Amino acid sequence: MNDFEIYYEPSLLAKLGAIVRQVNPRILLVPSPQDYMEDHVNVSRLMVTAAFCRNMRNFATDPPTPPLDSQLAIYHALPFGLRDQLRNPIEAESYVDISSVLEMKRRTLACHRSQKQWLDESQGTDSYLRTMEEMSAEVGRMSGRLRHAEGWRRHSHLGFGPEDFDPLADALHGLIVSTK
Repeated sequence: MNDFEIYYEPSLLAKLGAIVRQVNPRILLVPSPQDYMEDHVNVSRLMVTAAFCRNMRNFATDPPTPPLDSQLAIYHALPFGLRDQLRNPIEAESYVDISSVLEMKRRTLACHRSQKQWLDESQGTDSYLRTMEEMSAEVGRMSGRLRHAEGWRRHSHLGFGPEDFDPLADALHGLIVSTK
């Protein structure tokens, strides 16, 4: 899909549904359903629906893929700027300590050529890298314990698994601070 051209439409949903069924993830990390960019919101909505339909026999995927019988937990990232579209603060439910991998995250983000070129031209050289570091420090402060963090919110369990199913907390034991 081209940047900005991601819409909530049946043909794309059918393709994403097939991918979810083929991969059969236990953890799905998706954008925030509240974000400043509409295509980010659309990706969040599409992925939640694709994941929800993973076990629905009457949901047609492209390509046709058999439904699953599995548990899945969806986690939403915090929005860029840590606020929703109406400038209200958004807080995480879980904070993941990224202090030890912050430099690797910076190097990896610097490889995103299309974003780097556009953001360098529109906002200044490497401003998006500084912004990532500043936001991770702010999220760390929000956690009350971490220097640099990413924040995540768990989607409702309904249709995905038991209420206490939290595989991200299990996978990142020792690196995660939960507020619930």
